[in-house]
Amino acid sequence: MKVGSDIVGLRFKEYQTRITLRQTTNYAAAVGDMNPRYLDDRREGGVVAPPMLAVAVSWPIVENIKSYLDLPYPPEIFNTIVHYSEYLEITRPLRPGDRVTVSGEVLALIPHKAGSYIVFKFSVTDKDGKAIHQEYTGGILRGVECTDGGKGEENIPMVPDHAASGDPEWSVTVPITPEAPYVYDGCTNIYFPIHTSPKFAKAVGLPGIIYQGTATLALAVCELINREAGGDPERVKVIFGRFTGMVMPDSAIAVQLQGRRASGDYTELFFRVLNQQEKEAISLGYAKIGR
Repeated sequence: MKVGSDIVGLRFKEYQTRITLRQTTNYAAAVGDMNPRYLDDRREGGVVAPPMLAVAVSWPIVENIKSYLDLPYPPEIFNTIVHYSEYLEITRPLRPGDRVTVSGEVLALIPHKAGSYIVFKFSVTDKDGKAIHQEYTGGILRGVECTDGGKGEENIPMVPDHAASGDPEWSVTVPITPEAPYVYDGCTNIYFPIHTSPKFAKAVGLPGIIYQGTATLALAVCELINREAGGDPERVKVIFGRFTGMVMPDSAIAVQLQGRRASGDYTELFFRVLNQQEKEAISLGYAKIGR
């Protein structure tokens, strides 16, 4: 299969939804995050959603992409997509009761050794049209050739370079239980069979079902918030990670802070996540935390 960069700039049909308390608390439960900012609705001002809930808000579009995007190519080109990168720019957290509109576009298409790298940009706004967050989600179209030199690479947000040296600032081991992929699937409504169907996973050449990449990133963000932001998720302004290795259920990951740097009113955090084989499951991890 082949695709050209003429799809860059195509816009998705808008999607509207209401954020519920069940949705926000379920996401926290999906990754075992018991931060009271997500769960204790007795708090003054109520609760907020975990930052990574953003990926669940846009998922209905990604899951049903053929219905939201008018393509000049067979829609089967998306059957091979694998999540590769995630960048969130957060203006304010999602809250139960928010009525949101998700608008999006194909931001970039770039040739890749495994096929083509495609990036979607989703902008999420409230009922008054005010920004909540922007999500840049990237995937590899495996075996789908980009027929030209690509387009839109300059529009993809970049994170600062950081050359890690020596031991990490801290490292914490987080267990991934056998049921974790099923819990994340059920609590978030982010469904893809490589995470819950051993038969399907084997058919596509995997050793077994694998833990969701966004769940792995959510676990890392949990540790960053608790250890570097005083448990306050509203201080998180940017999250980035590249999914570069598989995490298997009934194993463990290591979330490692490789460095931190002051930058104006923010602290920049550089992290990675190692899988059970001590390979990078998430590389080039970056977060920007308000002080």
